[in-house]
Amino acid sequence: MKNSREIMEILEAYDLTGSYRSAAELAGCDHHTVARYVKMRAAGLQPDQRRHRDRAIDAFLPKIEELVVRSGGRIRADVVHKRISAMGFTGGERTTRRTVAEAKAQFRAGQRRIYRPWITEPALWLQWDWGEGPTIGGRRTSLWCAWLAWSRFRVVIPVWDKTLPTITACLDATLRRIGGVPAYALTDNEKTVSTDHIAGIAVRNPEIVEVARHYGMTIRTCLPADPETKGGSEATVRIAKADLVPKDVNLLEEYRSFAVLEAACRSFCEEVNNRVHRETRRRPVEMLAEEQQRLHPLPKQPFTVAFGTTRRVNWDATISVEAVRYSVPHPLIDTRVWARFHGDELIVTAVQADGTASEVARHQRGTPGSPVIDEAHYPERENKEGDRTPRATSAEEAAFLMLGPGAAAWLVEAATAGTRRVKAKMAEAVSLSKLFPAAQVDRALGTAAVTGRFAEKDLLSILDYQARHGIPEPTRASEAHSLQPGTSAWARFGTTTSSDATDDDEQDDFR
Repeated sequence: MKNSREIMEILEAYDLTGSYRSAAELAGCDHHTVARYVKMRAAGLQPDQRRHRDRAIDAFLPKIEELVVRSGGRIRADVVHKRISAMGFTGGERTTRRTVAEAKAQFRAGQRRIYRPWITEPALWLQWDWGEGPTIGGRRTSLWCAWLAWSRFRVVIPVWDKTLPTITACLDATLRRIGGVPAYALTDNEKTVSTDHIAGIAVRNPEIVEVARHYGMTIRTCLPADPETKGGSEATVRIAKADLVPKDVNLLEEYRSFAVLEAACRSFCEEVNNRVHRETRRRPVEMLAEEQQRLHPLPKQPFTVAFGTTRRVNWDATISVEAVRYSVPHPLIDTRVWARFHGDELIVTAVQADGTASEVARHQRGTPGSPVIDEAHYPERENKEGDRTPRATSAEEAAFLMLGPGAAAWLVEAATAGTRRVKAKMAEAVSLSKLFPAAQVDRALGTAAVTGRFAEKDLLSILDYQARHGIPEPTRASEAHSLQPGTSAWARFGTTTSSDATDDDEQDDFR
């Protein structure tokens, strides 16, 4: 079989010479080949089209097509080969595979679905879907992925569960982030949205209907197993998972905490919404500014009925639920929050100043009498024992503390040791600072604080020693040196002297 270029050369040679043999000599082929291609061109046929040759399997084509149609194009070629072999086919399995592949291609061509492009309108459609998020501390998360159809503005929010209150909070946060309410919200047929299907009609969850009514929008669900109705949100899920979930293709590290994942999702949204979209050739944030002019107004308060029961946060940053105290972040003191149980977990939701509802705390269910406290909800506690800093309240105290850090250390240690006449000794130190340099007095006070010398005249003794011997480091107990008194005094214990022996003789004589 000649290729297209060779056939064109043969036909050009014939047009030039007008003879089969002359054209064959120019093209380097047989004159019968030239004659065949010239006659095919004259008959209006494609010269490069292969002629169908009769095959042994042609007699079984009706049965093969029947099997392909009955299986919906899913039957395997080896199964077909067994069927037609039982009917008398003697050819090889390779021939059967090729014929079945041709039959399936023809079947799919007849069953192929024709898609019409979706022409979006501003402020009309919002879509959302769920994606599997990364694992944090051995616990799985989910990614709420919303997509405004016209402007292609995306919102990704990480959550711990996919309950109805969480959906309500995510929907509220999404609407406040886009700055308005579209006419419709399209999503999948989960139980939180559609409770049942009757005669092909999705029965809405009454609670999600109340949520939609509060925001002035209509909830729509896609057709089952029909990605065409929400392809945009599925694309958002695919892109978010590719950029946020740690995998081998992106080499992301595991997230240390849920707050780190939230920050990563915010950065992802800023990135995708500020780069040029390949369909619109514009940035989504620019198109959102135009779409916001046609969005419906957003209610000032979120739909809080689904968040649970209200609780007032006490001054100790706790709420009471079923006689158990649970901690919440301390900035929420003296505010109202909503608490609900989801399984064995208590979920606390709060409404921020901008009206956004978000989860602020999550605890395991506790028992009465045992408060459930998260240390992360409280500010860092002041270390009162480690940060004992004296503060002067009189002129005398200020004069003493002005000597330096040694004076402050002496006061702290002397007070701890219960030293008597502390004020008198402080006044004595101030008086000595007039006779000695203040730096030497401060060093002496520091030495006294380290060695625990707070008796009368101890400070003067230390000053005198430092003046005669310099300022050595104070002796401290270590592995090589002990501060315990030595045993040299016991070295002569048990020995007798001549005077002792005389006394013993006299006593014997007396007896």
